[in-house]
Amino acid sequence: MKWSPAWTRHRRTARLSGVLPALTAVVALLLLARGSERAVTAQPSHPAPSTAPVAHRAPRPAILPRSAWLDGATLRRQPPPRYDDRVVAVFIHHTDSPNDYDCADSPRVIRALYSGQTGGRHWDDIGYNFLVDRCGTIYEGRAGGMDRAVTGAHTQGFNHRSAGIAALGTFTAGASVPRAMTDAIAALAAWKLGPSDTDPRARVRLTSTSGLSRYESGTTATLPTVAGHNDAYRTTCPGSALTATLPTIRAKAARLQGRTR
Repeated sequence: MKWSPAWTRHRRTARLSGVLPALTAVVALLLLARGSERAVTAQPSHPAPSTAPVAHRAPRPAILPRSAWLDGATLRRQPPPRYDDRVVAVFIHHTDSPNDYDCADSPRVIRALYSGQTGGRHWDDIGYNFLVDRCGTIYEGRAGGMDRAVTGAHTQGFNHRSAGIAALGTFTAGASVPRAMTDAIAALAAWKLGPSDTDPRARVRLTSTSGLSRYESGTTATLPTVAGHNDAYRTTCPGSALTATLPTIRAKAARLQGRTR
């Protein structure tokens, strides 16, 4: 059969009208997929910290930097610091070292602790985020920035979202705990807990990351916001004398945050 030119043009138009919608659909799907890929890639892997105002902040106390105690001869190579999104708990320790040091000698005491932890124990840095001497002088401990939520190595199983504060000395039963030391610990706890608006007198839920703690790994524990090392780990640290001062430390930290109830 011989087809007329008009009929041939009609068949071509029909074929194109059937193909074009399919091509249009494919192109649309490709563009949608590319747009979705861009949207997913643009999202950060961790949410940005909130910039909302916090109701209860405490002033930052005076803190001496690591350079006040760590010299080039003692410094060891270490990996980059690790961070959490916030600090919602503080663990109090004692260093189990002599109490009769002169406060001017505190840097030497801290260097000895650093050398013992990084040398004998092969840690990557000193474990405590901060150290406080008997005169109330606060020293920056673990590297990473004293203003940031640096992940420490002070309370096995509960190093995340917490800060470790070590009192220089041994505070077992019968030991005298200097008022200047407890006041400095309270000021430091109030300041570190301020950005998360955490009440130092409250209790907080933390998840254990180690079965060597008092809680199996993965267990959620309810602990004091300002806790002793022995609240989370089987130890006598921070000593019964320092433990007895924790209620006073919590109350003072709350007042420094402007909490009246």
